[in-house]
Amino acid sequence: MATAQDRAVLQTIFNPSAPFGDIPASDAGEEAEAIQGEAFTSELLEQVKELELQGVLAAESGNVNMALERFSQAIWLLPERASCYNNRAQALRLKGDVAGALQDLDTALRLSRGTGRVACQCFVQRGLINVLQGHEDNARQDFEQGARLGSTFARHQLVLMNPYSALCNQMLLEMMRKLQNPDIQGSN
Repeated sequence: MATAQDRAVLQTIFNPSAPFGDIPASDAGEEAEAIQGEAFTSELLEQVKELELQGVLAAESGNVNMALERFSQAIWLLPERASCYNNRAQALRLKGDVAGALQDLDTALRLSRGTGRVACQCFVQRGLINVLQGHEDNARQDFEQGARLGSTFARHQLVLMNPYSALCNQMLLEMMRKLQNPDIQGSN
C-alpha cells in the first residue's frame, strides 16, 4: 500500500501541472472502488495496479506509447476501475488525442460516480483541456467540481478565471510597485 507521500510523488509525476501533494483528503471514491474491487480477486486488482504503476513510470520516462499500452491492458483486465481510464486519458492527452482523452475522462467520471480522488483528478484534467480549447464555461464547471472534491489547484484556477480577482491583483501589483518605487507615477 502506498503512503500519502508516495501518492503525492506519483501525482506530481503524472500531473506536473498540479501542485505537489494536491490529492484530496476525502477518498470516498476510493472507498467505493475498494468495495467494487471485492468482487474481483485481490490478485487481479494487484495486477491492474501494477500495470497502472508501470504506465505512470513509462509516461514519466517519456514513453507514452508504452504507458498507453499498460493502461489499456489494465482496462482490459478490469474495465470497471475508474483510475485506469483517468490515467489513460492523461497519456492520450500527452499523445495529442484530446477526443480520446475526453472520452476516457467521461468514462472515469461515470465509473467513479463523480466522487473521490479519481473524479477530482478527472474534473481538473478535463477543466485544463477545456481551457486549452477555449471552452471557459465548461472549464469553470469542471474546476468547481474539482474544488468541491478538494483540489487546491482547481480552486486556484477558479480564482485566475475570475475577472474581479484579476482586476484586484492588477491593482495590488500597481500599488506594490508604487510603494517600492515612490518616484514611479501611474501608467498614464
